[in-house]
Amino acid sequence: MPSPFSYTFTPGISSANVTDTVANTWMDTRIWSKLPQPLIDRVIAFLPPPAFFRARCVCKRWYSLLFSSNFLELYIQISPRRHWFLFFKHKSLKSYICGNNSNTTRGSGGKTGTANIFEGYLFDPYDIAWYRISFPLVPSGFSPAAASGGLICWVSDEAGAKSIILCNPLIGSLTQLPPTLRPRLFPSTGFKAGPSSIDVAIAGDDLISPYAVKNLSTESFHIDAGGFYSLWGTTSSLPRLCSLESGQMVCVDDRFYCMNYNPFSVLVYEIAENSWCKIQAPMRRFLRSPSLVESMDKLILVAAVEKSKLNVPKSLRLWSLQACGTTWVEIERMPQQLYQQFEELEAGHGFDCVGHGKFIAIIIRGSDRALLFDIFRKAWQWIPPCPYMNHGGEDVNELHGFAYEPTVTTPVTGLLDQLTVPFQSFSGLIG
Repeated sequence: MPSPFSYTFTPGISSANVTDTVANTWMDTRIWSKLPQPLIDRVIAFLPPPAFFRARCVCKRWYSLLFSSNFLELYIQISPRRHWFLFFKHKSLKSYICGNNSNTTRGSGGKTGTANIFEGYLFDPYDIAWYRISFPLVPSGFSPAAASGGLICWVSDEAGAKSIILCNPLIGSLTQLPPTLRPRLFPSTGFKAGPSSIDVAIAGDDLISPYAVKNLSTESFHIDAGGFYSLWGTTSSLPRLCSLESGQMVCVDDRFYCMNYNPFSVLVYEIAENSWCKIQAPMRRFLRSPSLVESMDKLILVAAVEKSKLNVPKSLRLWSLQACGTTWVEIERMPQQLYQQFEELEAGHGFDCVGHGKFIAIIIRGSDRALLFDIFRKAWQWIPPCPYMNHGGEDVNELHGFAYEPTVTTPVTGLLDQLTVPFQSFSGLIG
């Protein structure tokens, strides 16, 4: 039976050692065949996504679970949260070039065309395993900008009003939002998808002319199960002289956070109040490559510290923002011996960070090398290179990561069905 979905899981490397030597008594069909079906459904709901999709090949009933409303309700209730990461290739910060794998096809008349298929790399930090997943339904001209609630937010690359697509990569669903009202180049994107609401904020890079941009304004989109929605009608001004780097924002406690540069500080967008404020960063004069991540519902700042005029060794440190919203407390430093190794590999190119649950991934720019930090265990380890990327050579692809919680159902996108806005169809753009 052919699969109608766009996902393609390819198992990667895993540190888990699986043994096949199971006693025959444990696999006695006389025992397992008599298990109640509701109990079997609960077991299946606990499976991680790769195992779930493999299990659907067993029989017609298991295959149909993805279409069963009763099973999906059970899945939402009991399936454990998985703090995974989703990475894409990109070659420059501004262009967000991701997974640009080209499939050459030959059409009528012998002409050769090229169809771009986006490709992502799921990383399971618990088992240290990689999986490859494709996005054949996402049209060209879009780049991933944020992730939340099992959905990936894709934003159009072309300068002007931004088109936005929400995608669940596990089941290949695409949901379109109405385009933004103001023309922009490469704005920062905040995205939060909860069980009963969706919030999106697009900030900065206002096109004040065809040749110039300026960080002036924010547009926000909101819809919830209570029937309230705002289609980019809510706008606010950014703080004066802010210099936020184009990219994604971090969401913690109904606030979007992003870094401000020259000098370093943290910009905070209150979703409910539609207002911005600024927080001073710790040791802001000595920071290098600062990144904001969310971990265990807390905002963490990760940065290298370099005091050239003081007798303090270089280090990579982590600070946590306290409940008062203005005070930072240092919570961890990378061991000095590991930092020396990290600094040698990084070679001044900088690094990016992404956090999810108890894990923080630190990715070296211009390479495919990354570190994983476990906050609970206070343990650092190098992440094995993704086996689906080209390693070595002149064309080195670096990774651009998102905190991603894989789920086979995202009912919150059903809220968008109530909108009467005539969305543009992308069917003609899909190669």
